Amino acid sequence: MKVLKQEKVQGSAYEVEFSIENEAFQNAIQKVYRKEVKNMNVPGFRKGKAPLSIVRKLYGEGVFYEDAINTLIPEVFPSVLEETKLETNYQPEFDIVSIDENGLVLKAKIYVKPEVEIKDYEGLEITVPALADVEAEVERDITAARERNSREVEVTDRAVQNGDIAVIDFEGFLNGVAFEGGKGENHPLEIGSGSFIPGFEEQIVGKNIGDNFDINVTFPAEYGAEELAGKEVVFKIALHAIKSKELPELDDDFAVDVSEFNTFDEYKADLTAKIEKRLTENRDRDISEALLKALAEKVEGDIPEPMFAEEVQHQLESFKANVAQYGFDFETYLKITNMTEENVIETTLRPRAEVMVKSRLALEKIAADNNLSASDEAVESQYEAMATAYKMEVEKLKEIIKREYIEKDCLAEAALDFVKSKAVVKDAE
Repeated sequence: MKVLKQEKVQGSAYEVEFSIENEAFQNAIQKVYRKEVKNMNVPGFRKGKAPLSIVRKLYGEGVFYEDAINTLIPEVFPSVLEETKLETNYQPEFDIVSIDENGLVLKAKIYVKPEVEIKDYEGLEITVPALADVEAEVERDITAARERNSREVEVTDRAVQNGDIAVIDFEGFLNGVAFEGGKGENHPLEIGSGSFIPGFEEQIVGKNIGDNFDINVTFPAEYGAEELAGKEVVFKIALHAIKSKELPELDDDFAVDVSEFNTFDEYKADLTAKIEKRLTENRDRDISEALLKALAEKVEGDIPEPMFAEEVQHQLESFKANVAQYGFDFETYLKITNMTEENVIETTLRPRAEVMVKSRLALEKIAADNNLSASDEAVESQYEAMATAYKMEVEKLKEIIKREYIEKDCLAEAALDFVKSKAVVKDAE
């Protein structure tokens, strides 16, 4: 192999011409020929026995060129990169320049990591959702726990109230004719749950056990059954029973029932700490995402398309994995959402990929400009977190993932923390 020419053609792209000796090229052709001829039917020869010269006459001189070149490239291209001092993580684009008695000449378009510039990243102003009220969130969770541990109590001395469970028979009529799916017996309906069509539950409030009455409602215009959509109907109702929810007292017995704690104060303190941690982490994530978008908009440089394409592919695989967690494959998701893979990429994944690529380059530049470094503690912490997530031993993970990759991630985190420390964060209204 010999490098013939090296030329920078645009910001982060180089064209390199290199030659491969004729002997190596012919050996590659022979290797491909021996593999492929076994499957060739050539008139006058047993299958797999036709000489190369006959195969070339029948199929053309270059019948094995493409496969031979694809065989040679992985063997010689690392030497090309070593000689040219070019570093790339992306698949180059190859073209044939010439093939003659001297051998093969190829041209490779090689994309290297681009050099970018970013200015005015200190004091970035961003707006994110305000931190939720911790106490309100705690009360909401406690109320939900009380609801889950409530018991139903028969009510006999009053009419239906909002929040009660009314046990009813019902049958719906359209223009005096009962319609399919509109009938139920001894159905427990929680008043105020919104589980029936709008206006239905409200008309049960104030009714007493034993009452028989009509409810007049209109089905929503977008209702799934076309014959009922937007239509006025009458439901005949018989109220058989009323039940109310009896919530447990907020005492130590309640804490024992819903948690691992022995007192209500301990239970509430633990719940408060967990919710505060969750809300703080969510806000920190919102701040990070807003800053990454802001950095992506400020970065300047000629970023090669393969960087975006690779990130889009990564995002697509992650997207498919997330969809699979819900129990169906990507094709089913596309049918349900009436989308195509191209729609998903164009509307969601490509914009996300551009932010990821641009912000990552920006953070690397910021780290270099400010002499930031990845501490040993940060690297070890990252290894431990990944080992926990993958359920692997840390030392085993270190054999699989090189330290330099972890250091790059930690360095990007350090740069983001640097930007975050100087950012102006405002709460969204």
